[in-house]
Amino acid sequence: MIRDITIGQYYPSGSVIHLLDARVKLFATMIFIISLFIEKSVINYLLATLFLFGMIKVSKVPVRYILRGLKAVFFLLLFSCVMNMFFTRGETILWQWGVLVLSREGMINAAYTGVRLVYLIIGSSLMTFTTTPNELTDGIEKAFRPLNKIRVPVHEFAMMMSIALRFIPILMEELDKIMKAQSARCANFEEGNIMERAKNMIPIMIPLFVSAIQRANDLALAMESRCYQGGEGRTKMYPLVYKSRDWWAYAFILLYFLVMVGIKILIRS
Repeated sequence: MIRDITIGQYYPSGSVIHLLDARVKLFATMIFIISLFIEKSVINYLLATLFLFGMIKVSKVPVRYILRGLKAVFFLLLFSCVMNMFFTRGETILWQWGVLVLSREGMINAAYTGVRLVYLIIGSSLMTFTTTPNELTDGIEKAFRPLNKIRVPVHEFAMMMSIALRFIPILMEELDKIMKAQSARCANFEEGNIMERAKNMIPIMIPLFVSAIQRANDLALAMESRCYQGGEGRTKMYPLVYKSRDWWAYAFILLYFLVMVGIKILIRS
């Protein structure tokens, strides 16, 4: 399970998407997420599927590697689908027991919700797979720089996101080491009921939290010793500059969004 958590990890492949400006990938992810909520129709979701898996193909990130990250949130996806299935009121009731009602509309809504959540996770993960934490931080900071005029600490928010993404694989590696050390001392994390398994996780979570706090303290001391004072007046070693491929990417993303909106208008008319 620990190896299945791929969020925040960078997968170098040298593809065209890897070479795009981080702001373009942030914009593309935002547009893709919005497109999933435009209309609940088979045509829209087929187009979203073609767009998503086309981007995966171009990015040269293995599909197995991307889908592996869904295992870590499988129960969350299952819970969301079940809640939508049994608590969505519809006209065509197929089965009912107390407050639980299974309707045709509920099943359709659960299917759309499941696909939407899966695509949200895959689309967001694809951005982190193709963008280094430094590039993502610079992209967020530069894209939201106008908010500095209303005293929004954009640099600090971008820095926090970068640190969080960097800490995810480090903490996963630390958790894996702790679990192996506990297993070597005859600890068993697979047997017993839910309460027993939760109790067995205590010897793991306590040293993990201690390690995380210690790493955060070391990072804070390192930043203070280097006289870190925030983003004001700081320069970039590799400043973000738009190239021709970035403008073509913007045009392609806008075309995809306009097609999705056009399909919605045709369906509603």
